[in-house]
Amino acid sequence: MTRRRTEASGRRLRWLVPLLLVLGWLLVSGATGSFEGKLGDVVTNDGAAYLPAKAESVHADKLQAQFSDNKTYPAVVVYERASGITPADRQAVASDAAAAAELAGVRGQISPVTLSKDGRALQFTVPLVNQMDPVTDAVKALRATADTHPGLTGHVTGLGGMYSDFGGAFSSIDGQLLVVAVGLVILVLLLVYRSPTLPVLVLLGIAFASGVAAAVVYGLAKHSGLTLTGQSQGVLSVLVVGATTDYSLLLVSRYQEELRKTQNKYDALATAWRAVLKPVLASGGTVILGTLCLLFSNLNSNRSMGPVAAIGIAASLLAALTFVPAVLALMGRGAFWPFRPAFGTAERTGEGLWGKVAGLVGRRPRGIWIAAGLLLVLAAAFTTQFRADGVSVSDNFTKKPDSVHGQQVLNAHFPGGSGVPVTIITKAAAAEQVATAARGVPGITSVTRLPKEVGGYTEIDAVLATTPDAPAAVDAVKRLRDVVHAVPGSDSKVGGFTATSIDTRVGGVRDFKVVVPLVLIAILIVLALLLRSLVAPLLLIATVVLSYAASMGVAALMFNHVFHFANADPSVPLMGFVFLVAFGVDYNIFLMHRVREEALLHGTRNGTLFALRRTGGVITSAGVVLAATFAALAVVPMVAMAEQAFIVAFGVLLDTIVVRSLLVPALTLELGDRAWWPSKAVFGAPVPASRAGQAETEREPQPTG
Repeated sequence: MTRRRTEASGRRLRWLVPLLLVLGWLLVSGATGSFEGKLGDVVTNDGAAYLPAKAESVHADKLQAQFSDNKTYPAVVVYERASGITPADRQAVASDAAAAAELAGVRGQISPVTLSKDGRALQFTVPLVNQMDPVTDAVKALRATADTHPGLTGHVTGLGGMYSDFGGAFSSIDGQLLVVAVGLVILVLLLVYRSPTLPVLVLLGIAFASGVAAAVVYGLAKHSGLTLTGQSQGVLSVLVVGATTDYSLLLVSRYQEELRKTQNKYDALATAWRAVLKPVLASGGTVILGTLCLLFSNLNSNRSMGPVAAIGIAASLLAALTFVPAVLALMGRGAFWPFRPAFGTAERTGEGLWGKVAGLVGRRPRGIWIAAGLLLVLAAAFTTQFRADGVSVSDNFTKKPDSVHGQQVLNAHFPGGSGVPVTIITKAAAAEQVATAARGVPGITSVTRLPKEVGGYTEIDAVLATTPDAPAAVDAVKRLRDVVHAVPGSDSKVGGFTATSIDTRVGGVRDFKVVVPLVLIAILIVLALLLRSLVAPLLLIATVVLSYAASMGVAALMFNHVFHFANADPSVPLMGFVFLVAFGVDYNIFLMHRVREEALLHGTRNGTLFALRRTGGVITSAGVVLAATFAALAVVPMVAMAEQAFIVAFGVLLDTIVVRSLLVPALTLELGDRAWWPSKAVFGAPVPASRAGQAETEREPQPTG
């Protein structure tokens, strides 16, 4: 009687625990679901906020803030008539300037309307408060007014116009980006499993993980000083979609396999869950550790990306390892309707595409790894053509917004930097010497000392002859810094848009040199612990680094000769490395963990070929999903996001199709049992020698229980 009660209680727990997990996730979703829409409220795209506190431009920005209660972004309203400005034009623009003074986002005095020397353009400057919503509203109003004069074209540019357009470019993240990413996931799942149920299950997991991640990131950005940029918000979205799908696919595939061997759905799920737990945790751990290495970055934008990405991966792991198995436990074989995996049936993994791939690798391992390696080396040779010196504002949009057109008009008729002056904060006692020195710098057209003094400091504005993001402007600001720093007792700090760009580029170069070794060390440790080997982890890391180099080489060719991108931001190679290496190792973990599992039973050769047949389809599907979700970043009309999307999407496909499917298995066969060195000596886990003469084709396990 007691035994029957115990068994009955165990049976109840088998469906009750999954049911409680599902209900718990529904409650969590109700509490966190609204935070995705709130992330835009805590996003900042202010260039100075990306930099470390010790950067000179940040120091200048903080000193400048003492001169005003509110930092302002000047919006330059510029008008052009090709045939020449008329008296009626001047009167209309003066009315626009008067109306601009009444806008809610204005802080300070509107500048006088200025006529260009060639008589074909007018401009005035509107100081706007540094807050996204007021700036966006004010710029919209200014543009609507400037566009009402027949024959007179008006634009809004300057920092205010650029800031508004940057915010508008990233606004698609909340809607269009997720729609594209989720649509691609649904398509891939339908093609792989031909089941309408599984995509819904995975999408629910994505929704729950996204809500949890968004709630945590929102809380940290709101209350703990975490900088959330538009780029970080976009990456968080695609990471959660891609990672949750990948981890769910691995569990679903193994569950489908176990259902064919085990009659009881709960036993099959328990076996599948235990089998994927280690590789999924190791996979997520490598990405989390890899992204957290960004905490050692100098740039605040890179540093903040680390915890944002890590939170997204952690939320994906939680959903994939709790919610998805809970629903699978309740649905059983019904989750795969209409193609239910019946007990006792066998998959024909020895046939089909992956059977042929495994057969090819098994017959010619040396030729395969030499050919694949040479292909990757050839592509990597073009990395020298990759340019990452920074991209100008006008070249940073895939579709040129009004601020870019306005800057072009401004540059054609006025000094290019008139709307975005260089700021010099200096000791008041040395201000005249600093101003005199600044006037002698080539590329500076005018220098104005402002009357206000605070704490012994004063402000000097210098106007550049060219646009603030042009190479000539960068050279001029570098010379300006050298000159004003040399003035004795001035304690001068040079800030402003161009200075911020210079400091960002310097920080990006430094971050790549520091973060890359840390990522490799962190991933090597995880792989060594998982595979209980040193040779295999070194092999895997070498292959994904080669894959990254090949991806950058192909990207250089595409950016320079197909897409015709002017340049790349310094952060692009670093972000590409972190995500490609971390996720590239992910798929190798999925493969090599299964290889080791089978090698302990059947030897390295047979275990490698068995694992390739078994995991080929699911890992490739996971790679396609991740590549598709990262490719969705291209909907954001920013060159940096398009470049990041191409590098990661192409790199993931290259790693999935070439490295994981061909290069790694072939090299493992070439090394044989040496791949696990020193497993027996160090970890106490003996690996049997490969069984010479044993058939290389797998034998399907017989049904049990």
